[in-house]
Amino acid sequence: MNGIELSRAYFEAYGLPMIKDQFPELLTHLSAGLLGAGSECFGFDDEVSQDHDFEPGFCLFLPGEEEVDRRQAFLLERAYARLPREFEGFVRPLMQPVGGARRGVIRLSDFLLEKTGTTDGNLTLQQWLSVPSQSLAECVNGTVFFDGSQALTAARTRLARYPEDVFKKKLAGYLLLMAQSGQYNYGRCLAHGENAAAQLAVGEFVKSAISALFLLNGVYEPYYKWSFRALRALPTLSYEAELLEYLLTSDNAEENAEEKEKVIEGIAMDIIDLLMERGLTKATCGDLEKHAYSVNDGIADGWLRNLHILAAV
Repeated sequence: MNGIELSRAYFEAYGLPMIKDQFPELLTHLSAGLLGAGSECFGFDDEVSQDHDFEPGFCLFLPGEEEVDRRQAFLLERAYARLPREFEGFVRPLMQPVGGARRGVIRLSDFLLEKTGTTDGNLTLQQWLSVPSQSLAECVNGTVFFDGSQALTAARTRLARYPEDVFKKKLAGYLLLMAQSGQYNYGRCLAHGENAAAQLAVGEFVKSAISALFLLNGVYEPYYKWSFRALRALPTLSYEAELLEYLLTSDNAEENAEEKEKVIEGIAMDIIDLLMERGLTKATCGDLEKHAYSVNDGIADGWLRNLHILAAV
């Protein structure tokens, strides 16, 4: 049983009956689910993940104090704390979990403020540029079990994907970084005999390529330790994960360097083909830098288009 399954079963067995029995007047104001930080919220949890922050529990989201006041919130917290600590062989610890208060009674506005800097998920263009993708991923991951007010669903819908111009600005930046690190600096570092710098260039290429692939799939990139796991599950160009892993895990000995340069160019061409197929670029070459500036030229908002091409990465 993974974390989402455990949480849903626990909510259906104890959480929803508790709300219906003790707080029926609040049914239309509350939302419940499992989302936010933690591998279990992405469906990536396994036995290793269960060493911390893995417990029978759920997030119970409250609206503002005008709908659910402090006293009612306190009573909900007390009721949640009284729910059975053990379920399906797992025990909710008495101490605060390592990652902080990830389960229990949470004001939706507090959750959104922590993740996005706003209390309702309505972001300005500038805010879209600055909120980390992993924070946005934590707003829309997991599963909603119950949404009496529909406020949680509405916020998740608002945050489901980047606005088109923000998507293009970020994509342009990562394409340029791919060009600089992979198509240009990797070979030059090797020519200078700078093996360590060459591997740093590979790392920058891989990081930027991963970010570009998530953008092209319309999926927020999660925390780096789950990036390859999530990359392999993407619907488009997921096979690049194995090639990117090869670039990171192989050395730069002479017999590998030529192959690595071919792999870098192959990944670049796969992405360029997709850019052209989707009409995101007007460039017709194999140089990612030219495609980066072409994508940037397609941004409708003049202020955003004229910002430095790396302003969103």
